[in-house]
Amino acid sequence: EIAQTHPVTAPATLAVLDAHLEHHTFLAGAQLSLADVGVWAALVRGLGEDPAVSSALTSYKHLARWAAMLKSVNGFAMTSGRYKKHIAASAASTANKSTGKAGDAKGKPKSASEASKAAKDKFKLPPLKGGKEGQVVTRFPPEPSGHLHIGHFKALFLNKYYAERYQGRMLLRFDDTNPSNEKEEFEHGIIEDLKRLGIEPAAVSYTSDHFELIIKYAVKLIKEGNAYMDDSTQETMSTQRRAGEESVRRDEKPADSIACFMGMLFGEEAGKRCKAYGVELDEKQLKYVADNTKSLLEDWCLRAKIDQDTRNKHKGNKALFDPVIFRGNTTPHARTKTKYRAYPTYDLACPIVDSHEGVTHAMRDNQYRDRSPLYQWFFPKLGLRPVEIQDFSRLNFVYTLMSKRKLKWFVETNRVPGWDDPRFPTVKGILRRGMQLNALEDFMVAQGGSKNAVELEWDKFWNFNKKYIDPVAPRFMAVARDSSIPINVVGPDGKPFPESHKTVPLLPKDKDGSQFGFKSLFLGPKVLIEQEDVQGSEAVPRIKVGEKFVLLNWGVFECTKVHTDDKDEVTALDATFEPEGDFKTPEKKIHWVTESPHNTQINMYEFDHLVSKPKLEENDKMEDVVRDPSVGVTELIGEPGIRNLPENSFLQLLRRGYMRVDLPYRPDKA
Repeated sequence: EIAQTHPVTAPATLAVLDAHLEHHTFLAGAQLSLADVGVWAALVRGLGEDPAVSSALTSYKHLARWAAMLKSVNGFAMTSGRYKKHIAASAASTANKSTGKAGDAKGKPKSASEASKAAKDKFKLPPLKGGKEGQVVTRFPPEPSGHLHIGHFKALFLNKYYAERYQGRMLLRFDDTNPSNEKEEFEHGIIEDLKRLGIEPAAVSYTSDHFELIIKYAVKLIKEGNAYMDDSTQETMSTQRRAGEESVRRDEKPADSIACFMGMLFGEEAGKRCKAYGVELDEKQLKYVADNTKSLLEDWCLRAKIDQDTRNKHKGNKALFDPVIFRGNTTPHARTKTKYRAYPTYDLACPIVDSHEGVTHAMRDNQYRDRSPLYQWFFPKLGLRPVEIQDFSRLNFVYTLMSKRKLKWFVETNRVPGWDDPRFPTVKGILRRGMQLNALEDFMVAQGGSKNAVELEWDKFWNFNKKYIDPVAPRFMAVARDSSIPINVVGPDGKPFPESHKTVPLLPKDKDGSQFGFKSLFLGPKVLIEQEDVQGSEAVPRIKVGEKFVLLNWGVFECTKVHTDDKDEVTALDATFEPEGDFKTPEKKIHWVTESPHNTQINMYEFDHLVSKPKLEENDKMEDVVRDPSVGVTELIGEPGIRNLPENSFLQLLRRGYMRVDLPYRPDKA
């Protein structure tokens, strides 16, 4: 109403704004809004300068505080700096065009192929065997039985890297061959993870898209004597494998094995369904299937019949001892429902689908190296185009679980709230904890082309992150609510220090605020510090009367009195501000916040490892190795500007460390 009859910079308008802001942090509501933006812009136009430094607002302390505080809000903080960068970049671009410096030496832009090669040269990873420009196709085939973890990211990174290096394609294929473990939740979660990682596959498919084809190839294996049905127990198979003994079913007639295979797949419908695969069952076989439907499903499986020459070539490789390639499962499939009663194993499905989808190179964790000869065995037996295998080393971290089964145990027993828990090695977990994509990629590059498995330390992993966060994380201060004590501050005149503010750059290296802007430090007669900074310990001597100390970003103070309780615990200090004090001389450099209703209430979460053992063994019971507790929560009182930080932004709390905003400030929540 005032603005309709008075200019925005008129004393009457400024007085109304100042009176309103005496009891409000922002003009409308508890957070930044368009009202703040509009009034700030109007003030800039009316004053002809930044309101935060304008002498016209000197007598309107609440309005001046508001204007200065807005500069600590991310949008305001970066506007002027980004605008200057834009102008500089435009000028440089114009200069380059006129001098021919852009692109190659003659001023021509680089081709997409040349740019891709230049970008990827830094990785220095070995070339693909037989890799040809424009013809490489890789694939990432996760099982939708859990969320992706850091080990999966290495496979993702390599598949993406080689596809881009050779100007090829990367496929995403869900290996949905075990309906007992698979959920749509995990499928959606994997797709979400890829989006967050900035990876867009050329195509998405499912192994179940090819079930009919896989069954036909399984029939071909049986007919040609390269597979057989077996009802040996799992224990018997393991015993025979260790002893090098063959199954009594190994030399069964192919016709009998086909009948059992159809019975396992389709039960009583075998007679009708088998014709689609070029199979005819006689009356005797149909009766056998009808009489043994339950047994064929529960007790039988299809095994590959590996020839002796292949075994001799890879002596001692137990993976070649007639592995199971099809087994029964009555759990309804997410996509095919109850159409089948048995499903192929990864060993059979993968080479068939890889060949048919045009994959040229399969990235494989070298812990499965023993299965590589089996993968290659299927191609000539089935008349398929072969696919090259590129081994890579597995990522192992100390104090870390990579097993989806064990991670699922933590979720299902409510020891963590979900798969995105920051203590989890899942992609969701490490991104929530604050890992940057560039840092994640740098970490993978640092592993190089080595195929040796090593136990990695998480500290080294997170050190890559610091390079990207440190240059952009605004610096703030906060103190623990439960362990903070006040300092009663007086000025050189002996009077309580007046409420005021001081503008400082958000990042120390950006001294003029041109890149990231400024924040307002609230100053006043009472500030809060951590008691441990003055209480005294073996590492830090107790503060004394007459001792000078520094409040970071403010100045030098002299302690004039130390208040203690009956246990000799320091409960408060009295101190005098020394405007001309020497910052370098005092030993104590203390972080602090002014006692103010505008301060931000913060819950700071700090995490430890979920398990207490550096390397878990297969027979370890999870209950015996769980670390409890593995998370700590500290209530902090932080600077007012922290409340403006959006979700997923970063900050550094001085003398504490780097933090990521998991949930932004909400004034309606304690």
